[in-house]
Amino acid sequence: MIVFLVNILLLLSNPLLQLDNTPGMVDVSNFEFLMDPNGDYNISEVISNTNFFPIYSKNPNFGLGEETVWLRFEFESLGKQNEKKYLVINNPNIDEVYYYLVRDGEVKINQVSGRIHDFYDRIIPSRKVIFDLEIEEGVSDEIYLKIRSSGKRMVSASIADVQTLNDLLNFENIIFGIFTGVFFGLFFYNLFLYFSLNDNTYLIYVSYILLVWVGQSAILGFAQEWLWPNWVWMNLRSNVLFSVTGSICAIWFVQSFLKTKKYLPKLDKGLSIIYGVYGLILIGNILGLLAISYAVFLVTQAIVIPYVFLMSIFILKSGFKPARFFLIAWSVFMVGIYLYVLTQMGLIPFSQPYFYLMPFGATLGVILLSFALADRINDQKKENDIEQIKKLKLLEEHESRIIEQNEFLEEKVKQRTEELEHTLHNLQNTQTQLVNQEKMASLGQLTAGIAHEINNPINFVSSNISPLKRDINDLLEIVNAYREKGKLEFTDSAKKDLQQIEEDIEFDYILKEIDQLLRGMEEGAKRTVEIVKGLRLFSRVDEQDVKRVDIHDGINSTLILLNSSMAGKIQVYKEFGNIPIIECLPGKLNQVFMNIITNAIHALLDNLDKISEPKITIRTIHTGEKIRIEIEDNGFGMPAKVKQRIFEPFFTTKAVGKGTGLGLSIVYTIIENHKGTLEVRTEQGKGTNFIITLPTYQNTEQND
Repeated sequence: MIVFLVNILLLLSNPLLQLDNTPGMVDVSNFEFLMDPNGDYNISEVISNTNFFPIYSKNPNFGLGEETVWLRFEFESLGKQNEKKYLVINNPNIDEVYYYLVRDGEVKINQVSGRIHDFYDRIIPSRKVIFDLEIEEGVSDEIYLKIRSSGKRMVSASIADVQTLNDLLNFENIIFGIFTGVFFGLFFYNLFLYFSLNDNTYLIYVSYILLVWVGQSAILGFAQEWLWPNWVWMNLRSNVLFSVTGSICAIWFVQSFLKTKKYLPKLDKGLSIIYGVYGLILIGNILGLLAISYAVFLVTQAIVIPYVFLMSIFILKSGFKPARFFLIAWSVFMVGIYLYVLTQMGLIPFSQPYFYLMPFGATLGVILLSFALADRINDQKKENDIEQIKKLKLLEEHESRIIEQNEFLEEKVKQRTEELEHTLHNLQNTQTQLVNQEKMASLGQLTAGIAHEINNPINFVSSNISPLKRDINDLLEIVNAYREKGKLEFTDSAKKDLQQIEEDIEFDYILKEIDQLLRGMEEGAKRTVEIVKGLRLFSRVDEQDVKRVDIHDGINSTLILLNSSMAGKIQVYKEFGNIPIIECLPGKLNQVFMNIITNAIHALLDNLDKISEPKITIRTIHTGEKIRIEIEDNGFGMPAKVKQRIFEPFFTTKAVGKGTGLGLSIVYTIIENHKGTLEVRTEQGKGTNFIITLPTYQNTEQND
């Protein structure tokens, strides 16, 4: 009875909303409501229905549910209106609102709006639900609102003119711009820290920031206005979809930041269950169970927030200092979440400031979490400094042990070095034997070739050329005497017969031929002398001491000996410079020239079909107290992998049985023993150039 009297008094206190010419916004506070369980009432039935009940709040909240709610209020226009008035419903998350203006029991205006309708078909395209009042002067009208929503059913209605409405929208745009600026500033700042520190916690955090911004944008209606204005499916699901994914990211951040697996492994398993619940909410939301999924999400948030709060307290008590700022940030976030959840569920009265409470709490929470991350960096730096000091102490403690171990290792190294020196000495002896064998094999091969060259010229030319030349000259003197006397004493008939005989035997040609034969035999004799001289200069087997020699003589003697192996197919160019006589072991250097030039000859002869003009160029240059000898061919060169190994003992590119692989190894050792250098310049397809640098003096000073 008392309640009934209170209702009557409230109805009589302000039953009619009066509008005058004053610009601004007037809140609607004289609502009456009617519940339509099945949503099948039509406007005629509703107008005649007497079961409307008054509402004791200007911001009615019908909680969660799928029942249709009818609202009505009455207003009267006082005086002439200067401009049109609009009915503004401040909740952008209502699915559908039917607007009816009833005058004298008849519907004069019928409009529909809400988030499931085309954004750009609205009277004023805006995140708010707006209807045209179309009022008349001095007339009382009734407004009926049919509200259908799968989520929260809160209604905050006002009547405003265009200018006031635009001012309100612009003000909210500015607030949301500040909100967005803060979020994206934190987003890019922490993204930069992620790339700088390579810490996955920052990547989780920036993902959380982005999801919170999208979720709050959806709750405030900005996402529908800017991101997906006509995507009904997303408009219905975006609140839960991004709120749940943001919460999943928040739990992930909690695990990473607070190290829950390390400090609270048992409670951390509870977070895995929460992940499962969030997954079920997402599935229900996607499948269209909008009201149920939204209600379960609100209940889950009411459980998760204090659960994480208790975990942060336990972790802080365990000594993890970065949990301090986290606890403050989570407390602010928890207050905002609880007020939001209780408001959405209709457990506390709704007012317009509560609509911005969640975004404000989310913004403040995100900022404080950034401070928590910064505090964690400082804490980690301090921990690293402490660990560094501990490591330095450990290093000092182990330093003495390291010294002892070094002394022990040095003793071991000394023993191993002596063993290696002994082994090296044996290898050097073996190498010397191999060098001598290689030299003797080369000399034996050369001796056999030279013996073949010398045999016939020695036997047939050298021993007979002088007497033969003398005898032939004597015979020619007699012949000439007979010819002279015959011209004076012989008869004409005899002279004619002798002339005929001379023509028949081609006497004049015989004289020339004899002269050519004698000169050829003499040239052969000289050739034999050069070969013998070249052999003597090349081998120098009996010379084991350093001597002052002309390098050009050694090169020339080597070329003489190798002339036959070129078969007249290779052109040799000698670009000899003005070089001084040097101190060296002549026989050893001749062996160097022999091996390098022989390799060049083989490289050219093996590719005669691919090289148009095969040639070998030998240069000598005087540079200061040294001379440089270059032996260059225009063959195909060597690949890099072969060049790196050509001086290794037993390495050869020749077929089995055609090379020992010791030639260039011996060459390198000989040049090294002469205190010189040996360099190889080669590129595949561009030939090879061996560059030998030798000092002018070996055992004596230059002024000696």
